[in-house]
Amino acid sequence: MTLQQLRYAIGIAETGSFNKAAEKLYISQPSLTAAIRDLEDEMNILIFNRTSRGVSLTNEGEEFIAYARELYHHYEIVMDKYGKSGKRKKKFAVSTQHYSFAVKSFVETVKLFDTDKYEFAIRETRTREVIEDVASFKSDIGILYLSDFNRKVIQSLLNARDLAFHKLIECKAYVYLWKGHPLAKQPFITFDQLADYPCLSFEQGDNSSFYFAEEILSTSEYNRTIKANDRATMLNLMIGLNGYTLCSGIICEELNGSDYLAVPFKDKSAEAHRVMEIGYISKRNMLLGLAGERYVEELQKYLAKCERAE
Repeated sequence: MTLQQLRYAIGIAETGSFNKAAEKLYISQPSLTAAIRDLEDEMNILIFNRTSRGVSLTNEGEEFIAYARELYHHYEIVMDKYGKSGKRKKKFAVSTQHYSFAVKSFVETVKLFDTDKYEFAIRETRTREVIEDVASFKSDIGILYLSDFNRKVIQSLLNARDLAFHKLIECKAYVYLWKGHPLAKQPFITFDQLADYPCLSFEQGDNSSFYFAEEILSTSEYNRTIKANDRATMLNLMIGLNGYTLCSGIICEELNGSDYLAVPFKDKSAEAHRVMEIGYISKRNMLLGLAGERYVEELQKYLAKCERAE
């Protein structure tokens, strides 16, 4: 087994196609096919299911690719530090729940580096995928939150994947809505006041769980609920339907505009579970690299301003 074979297998897993992977890896498809066949024979497993519609990972293949990504990531770290990389770009990626501050901090981080030498990526995605992306080395850092409600389940997933949670900020729940909402001028908002308006939440997929919800107090019985899968749609629903969501209240006007605001949420029945501990996850006992360190610094700077404002 060679590092080149691992790189080929990872490329196919990411593209879902031998053709696309061959183009991306600058290799002929017959050579790529032969390399993967030799790898499967040596490992005595079938890594990919081949069909007329493309390829997919087998159960054994999913496990193999997870280990392959980890091994290849270690190789890249060594080469970045000691090798003569030539034109090979360093990589830095973030997977995050739908937080504008995470995107803003990413923007500021990218500005600090030469994009001719770095390949940057940021993915706003579902909670489980944030965890899996970091566990599989698809991303270096993941952004999510813990609360008294979801902590046990999320922490169990992190431990099983050898991931560590690093706290950035602790904040109470806010009602996030548009400035023209009938409740926008209230000093605080309760559940009773929200009864006539739709609660907006980010869709978590087929394996959805209350514990994976990005909105705090996800087990509460909302009279009306609407799900979305991106921030732009969520903001449109706030204006069009007077919808709202319960979140950290950390707003980035540069990205979301000035048409939205956060009003303190107060409800005695939910008091015990309305504190969010926002942080980042990374592989346990693994250095982040220069871009990762700078990104964490940008997160800390931005959130420190929000904490003072609160």
